[in-house]
Amino acid sequence: MKKLIIVGAITAGLSIPQMAPAQSIVYLSNLDQPSAGSLSVGSDLWYAATFITGPNTGGYLLDSVQLEMADASGSPSGFTVMLYAQSSLLGGIFPGNSLGTLNGSANPSTTGIYTYTPASNLTLSPNTDYFIVLTAGTTVANGAYEWSDQNTGSYNPVDNWHTVVPLWSSNGSSWHAPGPPFDSLQYAITATAIPEPSPSWLLLIGSGIFIYIRARNHISTRAKSN
Repeated sequence: MKKLIIVGAITAGLSIPQMAPAQSIVYLSNLDQPSAGSLSVGSDLWYAATFITGPNTGGYLLDSVQLEMADASGSPSGFTVMLYAQSSLLGGIFPGNSLGTLNGSANPSTTGIYTYTPASNLTLSPNTDYFIVLTAGTTVANGAYEWSDQNTGSYNPVDNWHTVVPLWSSNGSSWHAPGPPFDSLQYAITATAIPEPSPSWLLLIGSGIFIYIRARNHISTRAKSN
């Protein structure tokens, strides 16, 4: 009977208030703007779109990345979209290690908007630089995918997310910023803000732990006296 009373006390102490489900939000997008051209993507010409997350303390779950593509040239193959973290090396903001390949079309060869999603939950830290990195399996000379761009530089940011100039690389390890005028690669990022525990939830957790310790100490004391 004593054990039943203790369990009931702990359960009551740990009951969690109902919270509204988190909303998926488009934090950055310039897909509503007209394209001004495109940049060729191949195994010898990688591109990285740099973005910085907002201040939500719990971070964000990445839901999807949408890319606007133009008609490919030649016969490219092996299109790959990855998310990179910032390099830990000093001297600039550029891609470091890959956080994973996003799932989606491996051959976006016709004009349109293509959606890419993480294979599993991918959490973005607050106020942190990340990179959408594109490459392909063929050299540009043998065929290239075309990432649309536009020249206004506006991504309709939400919650203080923002962008930095895109970068290019010939091999995915050494990165360079293009000279002005800077291209504004066309993409959108949808994510879900991870809610922080409410003060009442933390208070209930603390109450449950306190009740459990008191009950356990009480039983231990009675056992010793017997």
